[in-house]
Amino acid sequence: MNLKFCANLSFMYQEANCLLERYSLAAKSGFTSVECAFPYSDTLEKVVKAKTDANVQQILINAPKGETHELGFAAIPSMEDRFRSSIDLAVSYANALNCSKIHVMAGLVAQPTEVNHEAYEKNLTYAAQVFETKGIIGLIEPINKYSAPGYYLNSYERAIDVLNKINSPNLKLQLDIFHLQQIKGDLTNNIKSLLPYAGHIQLAQVPARNEPNTSGEINYSYIFQLLEELNYSEWIGLEYNPKGDTDKGLSWLRDIKKTVTF
Repeated sequence: MNLKFCANLSFMYQEANCLLERYSLAAKSGFTSVECAFPYSDTLEKVVKAKTDANVQQILINAPKGETHELGFAAIPSMEDRFRSSIDLAVSYANALNCSKIHVMAGLVAQPTEVNHEAYEKNLTYAAQVFETKGIIGLIEPINKYSAPGYYLNSYERAIDVLNKINSPNLKLQLDIFHLQQIKGDLTNNIKSLLPYAGHIQLAQVPARNEPNTSGEINYSYIFQLLEELNYSEWIGLEYNPKGDTDKGLSWLRDIKKTVTF
């Protein structure tokens, strides 16, 4: 098995109180690569030092999402300036961390209209142009209605339509299998059809969002085999809530570690 896994420091290693401490914990577990959502509560210098001291690669960060109850700005027409500032900040962190992927969040929209659709496409077009000049891959991710009620991008059809319209090599799909199962199901056929658009994969068990080997709806042994058969070569982020101790919960990964990168 040639799949590559990276630890998500926003979900895993909650034994540590802050993001900075989780870099070293991931390294102690054997990870060589990590991702995280929002590193902005710490100064860029501190985050870079934590990553460098742990000797890990930063695979992915999210663009800033805003305040506590905001989940991005891309589909909010009144927040264009704030959106562009968020992209600038994300790029500055990504460059310093030598990170090549940024997840751009759409925002909360109770009743989407054509105005939201236009704002989303316009803002993502701008972001894609910035990313092209910086060598960064931008990612968009449909999120299920249970995890984030009112999130604008809750449809894979909408996501693919936007990707096709913008048609940039620097804008791709973030395919989170946790969300895919709850939005569409039919994982085999949907993974096959969506994978050509994917620049990153994340996972968690459904519905409790724990380790992939815990009880739930998804047979991850089969999913891993499928991804390998489909020659998926990008990273898989472990965006799950450990059921107990994070390191002990990695038994599923250690069982296959001789044939995977993590």
